[in-house]
Amino acid sequence: MIEDLHDLDAVASLADPVRRRAYRVVADEAGPVGRDEVAEALGVGRTLAAFHLDKLVAAGLLEVSYARRSGKTGPGAGRPAKLYRVAAAEHAVSVPPRAYLDAAELLAEALEQAGAEQTLYRVAERHGRRRPKTEVTAALTEQGYAPVAAGPDRIELRNCPFHRLAEQFPPLICGMNLAMITGLLDDGWIARMDPAPGRCCVTLSKK
Repeated sequence: MIEDLHDLDAVASLADPVRRRAYRVVADEAGPVGRDEVAEALGVGRTLAAFHLDKLVAAGLLEVSYARRSGKTGPGAGRPAKLYRVAAAEHAVSVPPRAYLDAAELLAEALEQAGAEQTLYRVAERHGRRRPKTEVTAALTEQGYAPVAAGPDRIELRNCPFHRLAEQFPPLICGMNLAMITGLLDDGWIARMDPAPGRCCVTLSKK
C-alpha cells in the first residue's frame, strides 16, 4: 500500500501542466537535458524550469547527473551543469489494485517452461501486422518504444514497454519485442537484436 501511495504521488506530480510539459521535453530527448533547454522549449524562465524539474526528481520521475557542457576540463572550465533524464523506475496506479504484472510474470514463466517461445513470437508478429500501417516512428511511439533517430538510416528505441518482464525473462521478451516490431514495420525497415544499456534490445535500420 505504501508503494501504491508513492506511485500515486509520482503520477499526481504531473497534474501541473508546465511540469508535465517539462517532463515531456526531457523524455523526448535522446540524452540528458539541462534546465536552459527545458526553459527555452517551454518559453519560461530558467528558475521556473529548474523548480519544476527538481519537483520531478523528488517525485522519482527524473534522475540527475552532472557534466560540463563545454567539454572543457581543469581550472577555468566552470561548474558542471545539472542535467536531467527520465528515471528508470516505473510508476503505475490502479484503483482498485490490480496485479497484471504478476499475471504476466506467471505467463512468461509458463511459456519458458513449456518451450512455447516460437508460438509467442508468431502471435506477437501477427499482433504487429494487425496494427494500422503508419509512418514507422509514429507506429513505434504509439506502442511506447520512444524511437529516436541515431543517424539517417538507424532508429534506436529508448524505452522498452515490457522492461520489468525483459529483466526477468530476457530471451523470451526480447524475442517477443523483435517479432512484434517486425510485424509493425513496412518494407523499408528491418528490425534486429542489438542490446545495449538504457534502451530496448531491438534497433531498426534501412534495408
